[in-house]
Amino acid sequence: METVGLVGVGKIGFVIAENLIKSGYRVLGYRRSSLADFEKIGGVAAKSPVEIGKQCDIVLSCVGSTEAMDEVINGTDGLIHSARPGQIIVELGSHPIPDKEKHVATLAKKGAVYLDGEVSGTPGMVSARKAVIYLAGDAAAAKKIEPTVKGFADLCIYFGPFGGASKVKLINNLLVAINIAAAAEAMALGLKAGVDVDAMIKAVANGSGGSTQFGIRAPWMAQRRFQPVQGSSHLLEHYFGMIDTWADSTGTATPLFDRAKEVYAKVAQMGLDKDYDIAITIDAVNAMPRKKS
Repeated sequence: METVGLVGVGKIGFVIAENLIKSGYRVLGYRRSSLADFEKIGGVAAKSPVEIGKQCDIVLSCVGSTEAMDEVINGTDGLIHSARPGQIIVELGSHPIPDKEKHVATLAKKGAVYLDGEVSGTPGMVSARKAVIYLAGDAAAAKKIEPTVKGFADLCIYFGPFGGASKVKLINNLLVAINIAAAAEAMALGLKAGVDVDAMIKAVANGSGGSTQFGIRAPWMAQRRFQPVQGSSHLLEHYFGMIDTWADSTGTATPLFDRAKEVYAKVAQMGLDKDYDIAITIDAVNAMPRKKS
């Protein structure tokens, strides 16, 4: 049984592990908090990233902050201490490209390959194998880990040089931000229109105006089902600064994204950005005044 390492068994990491275990892999996992739920599904708990690195030729990392990513690689118990020729480490978390890329050379000195990875999808989508995994960096290494990726996702796309996966994730999440804000606006209008809401959602979701986010979140908006949280406004806002920086550097106008950010700012102002699913955006739309520009 092949062992795969997983650092960061959070909401996304947990369902990645669950799918890998179902696919016949032994998953050695680490997180700073309890791993009890991970062990219940058949995962094997590790005490540190370096313990994982010593036992696994393929290590997936899925951490939420640049500081955590740096600690996972260069900390006292970091992967740098177990890195070796033939080992492949993939960072699936979203971080500024320079912050990710600086670890490539560090690990290469030990013979290990570091790949830029991203997960496009909610935990529910990952669980259902409907998420898309993006990879970039060393082409041979990306090709080598495809069978492992297929253990938890049906679709994996390679985007060339390091940073390509992160760039496409920013494009994706720009659209996620706009689409959820648009879905909230449409549902706010639809719920006040007196139509058959279930029929309306079915018609729009399967028609020319539908989107993945409308299909997922419109029913939750109608049912006011904002927990459990699949993805919060706060987590989505993690990408906003990176999108703005990239748009600035390329001289790209983002008028729709700029207006969508106003909706998320309202969500945060109302204190709804962390403890509720981003479907709660409909409440922010309903709290905003009707105005014409």
